[in-house]
This record gives sequence, structure tokens and C-alpha cells, in this order.
Amino acid sequence: MQGELTASPARLWRPKRVLVTRSAYERDHGRTIVARCVAAGVQDIELLTGDRLPPIGGDTTRASYAKAKSTLAVVVAPPSKLKLQPIPPSADWRFDLAEGCPAHCQYCYLAGSLTGPPVTRAYANLDDILGNLDGYLGHGAVTSGTAARGGEGTTFEASCYTDPLGIEAVTGSLSAAITHFGQHSWAGPAQLRATTKFDDVDPLLALPHNGRTRIRLSINAAGVAGRFEGGTASVPRRVTALGKLGRAGYPIGLTIAPIMPIADWRSGYDDLLRSVAVELGTVADLDLTVELITHRFTPRSKEVLLGWYPRTHLEMSEDLRRQKRGKFGAVKHVYPAPVMNELKQWFSAAIPLHLPAARILYFT
Repeated sequence: MQGELTASPARLWRPKRVLVTRSAYERDHGRTIVARCVAAGVQDIELLTGDRLPPIGGDTTRASYAKAKSTLAVVVAPPSKLKLQPIPPSADWRFDLAEGCPAHCQYCYLAGSLTGPPVTRAYANLDDILGNLDGYLGHGAVTSGTAARGGEGTTFEASCYTDPLGIEAVTGSLSAAITHFGQHSWAGPAQLRATTKFDDVDPLLALPHNGRTRIRLSINAAGVAGRFEGGTASVPRRVTALGKLGRAGYPIGLTIAPIMPIADWRSGYDDLLRSVAVELGTVADLDLTVELITHRFTPRSKEVLLGWYPRTHLEMSEDLRRQKRGKFGAVKHVYPAPVMNELKQWFSAAIPLHLPAARILYFT
């Protein structure tokens, strides 16, 4: 039937080219990433003599994009990465295991955030990054000490600038972070949060997560995912992965994003929620959250995305949107208030109907 979700083969990203800076290769985790790339069959691995990455190349924006998307750079995260920033409404703090993503989503939120060609950069100084988190425990304002979400403890979001599962096969960074959160002697409750559009969760299932990692699967209606989410696992495979994680004792979540009021959107999203309900029906002690994020774009992201995907049919018309300004004056183009209200009301009714155990964290 129209909108029916069908499974497609799993996708594991294997970069065509790996660049390793000198400082990164001096780190244990940097060498681990190189070893994983070798085991994955990557042929082009270059150990650089310094810490500057060479130009990616490409005669056009599109050509440069293609080269960058198939490149993994193993680098040391700069000191600025150890100064964490709050990330409302998701979590108390954002920390990065990597920057960049191997997927080809035509609405990519990173397009307006990262500069230069979209090379995926994995951080080799993982011990420094994870060891830095203790100083932020108990000091957040999104979940820490709040009435609505205080039970989550201090939350640390690891998927703002990357899809950590999408690159896990060649980095191992997500598994290391899950193990750290599960086994570390925290001075108070803490939770790792990660969102993904990939489904290779089997290596995570037996990790000692101790219930301290919430993995959310980013899902969407078939009419959106099928048109705009290239290089990802199919939505049915993501839903199956969510069930596996729940049965392995993980707190789990849905990130329904970006919500788009496309033709027959109610039917498409209803089918989506029904498929999730069926999958999670056998999960005991289900701990499920839902985050609802509507599509938006900035002038910068629109410019970048049209360079990457010049033939896209993604709606990015300022005439159909209203402007929303951030804390520092940055402009986002979001749906008009009547559209936002209609979407919020529909999801607020549909989610309890299909997933009565779910907690809706926010709608934005």
C-alpha cells in the first residue's frame, strides 16, 4: 500500500580515504581507529607528517562534497572541544566524539554549522574527552535538577555534530563511550545520549551500559525518508534496531525529525508510529522517549545544501515560512504558527494512542 515501510539491506560506511594526523596517531585511540579501518578493508590510509589536513580537492562544490563524504580524518580535538556547551532542549551538555556524518540527507543540519568540505573527523584523544565530563556533572539546566527530567541525571549529548553509530564500524568511539558511562564511578546520576539513522547495533547489545545510555533512532515517514535520506539504514531497519536495544536493557528513544507536512503526512506518520508500536510490543520494562523536531533551515544551510544537492525537491521557500531568531540573532526559517500548532496537536494525540508508555520530551 502507499507509504508502506519495507526493509532494505543494511549499510555500513567504509571510507575510501583515511587521513591520520601525526598527533592523532600518537594516541592509543587514534591507532585503534587505524586498525579498525585496515580490518574494514580501507586501502588508502595516509599517515601525515604533521597535523594539518591536505586539501580535499574537487573542481566543483559537488565534486568536493563527494570526495569529502568518502574521507575520514583522524585528528586530535582542539582544547575548545573540552569546554562544553549546553544543548537545549535535548541535554545538559554537548560533547563530540567526531564531527561530520557519512549520510547524504538533503536537509542536513550540519550544512550551516560546519565550515569547509564535509569531511568526517573522528577524535583520537577520546580519553581526554571522556575524562573531562566529570567536571560538568550536576551543573546542567536542561535535565539536571529539573522537575520534568531530573530522573535522567546530568545528560551528555554525543550526536549533535555526527551520527556516532554511522561511523562506529571504523572508530569504535561510541562503544568506548557507552562502556565509560556504564562502568565509570560517577559522583551522581549521568546519562549518555546518542541519536542515529543507522542500524548496526549488534556490537552494542552486550556492552556494560548499566542503563546509562539512551540511544534514539531518528525516524521519519516513508515519504520523507525515501526522498531525502540517502546513505542511511532504511526506516524499518532502524525500527528493528530500536527493538533490539530495548530488549538489551537500554533506555531508548525516537527522534522524529525533521517532521514535514507533506501530502498525506498524517497517514505517513501514523503508519510509522504503528510500526514502532508493533516492534516495541515485546520489550519488557520499556523506557521510551520521543523528541519531535520540525524541518527548518537557515540562509547559510540553504546555500550549502543547494550546492551539495542542486536537484533537490526539498521545500526551502522563505515565502512559506516564518522567521525565528536565536539567542544571538541567527535567523531560522520555520513553519508558520498554524502549521506548527496543527503538527503539535496531531503528534500529541497520536503518540499516546500508539505508544502509551512513551514520554514526549519536547516539540520544536
